[in-house]
Amino acid sequence: MAERKSMLYVQTSGVDTPVRLYSPIVLATVARSMNIDATVYFLGMGITVVKAGEADKIRAGEFPPLSEMIEKAMAAGVKFLVCDQSTQLMGLSRGDYIDGVEIVGAATLNDLVLDADGAQWF
Repeated sequence: MAERKSMLYVQTSGVDTPVRLYSPIVLATVARSMNIDATVYFLGMGITVVKAGEADKIRAGEFPPLSEMIEKAMAAGVKFLVCDQSTQLMGLSRGDYIDGVEIVGAATLNDLVLDADGAQWF
């Protein structure tokens, strides 16, 4: 049997660029529907996307609010990781994020990149 595949999506864009925020969420959800493990790693300004209440304000085109897309992705099994060092850099607290995200160290990103079958940066 073939080994299960994994995809990594790195979100560096923040709430000030709403159109850029949908792609990693949509792609990760599609990956899960293809039985591919999917992780979205939020880094730098990207951490603002999963700050509690922010995704509710983001809407682009005919898509539903980003918060709905995130909920669907999480329900599908997409993992959401937030860089702890970015949290410190932006002066946010570990409790400032939506439920379901995991705060991880910077070394985690290196490990994920080395282990992933594919990675995309947004």
